[in-house]
Amino acid sequence: MLPAAGRLTRSQDFGLVVRRGRRAGRPRLVVHAMIPVQPTLDAESKVGFVVSKAVGNSVVRHRVSRRLRHVLRDRLASLPSGSSLVVRALPPAATASSAELAEDVDAALRRLVR
Repeated sequence: MLPAAGRLTRSQDFGLVVRRGRRAGRPRLVVHAMIPVQPTLDAESKVGFVVSKAVGNSVVRHRVSRRLRHVLRDRLASLPSGSSLVVRALPPAATASSAELAEDVDAALRRLVR
C-alpha cells in the first residue's frame, strides 16, 4: 500500500500534473510526470492513478489499480524528491499481468527521468 503522504488526492493536483507535466505513453498505460528542477530533500514524491470505465467493470478497474499501486510503491523512493506522477491505465491494462504493467511503468519512468 502507498503511504498517505505518497498519494495525489486533490483534483487540482491531478490536473496540474497532466497539463504541465511531461508524458510517456506505453501500450497499457500513460505516465504523466512533473519532476522539479531543484529537488528538495524533505519533499515527498506523490503518485495518483486514473482507471476509467473504458478499462472494464469495477472489479477489473480495482484489480488494475491495486497492481499499479503495488508496482509504484517500490519505485516511488527512486524518483527525484518532490516528483508528482499520474498513471492513466488504458483498456489493454485490464488483461495485463503485474509483470507487464511493471515493465511499462519502468520504461515510461526511464524516459521521463532521463
